[in-house]
Amino acid sequence: MRTSLNEIKLIDGYIFNSNPTEDALLFDALLILNPDLPDQVIWQKKTHDIIRQYSSKKLKAEINSVHQQLFNTDKHQSFKRRILSLFSKQ
Repeated sequence: MRTSLNEIKLIDGYIFNSNPTEDALLFDALLILNPDLPDQVIWQKKTHDIIRQYSSKKLKAEINSVHQQLFNTDKHQSFKRRILSLFSKQ
């Protein structure tokens, strides 16, 4: 079954509690009337979780890459010394 963009938008609004009042009431009624809708909500939540985990891992990898460049290349040794001096005991 193909989910329409309007359904995705309504489900997102439900998940993130951002639907206007009338849409929230409509969605509550749809949850009662459509037996497949609760499953769609669950799968959409899982999709959001996977995307969040992926973006978190990707961000950590990018930060690690920048860290490696700044602290492990000869080009940035003066930067490294200045940063480390901020945290050294004086």
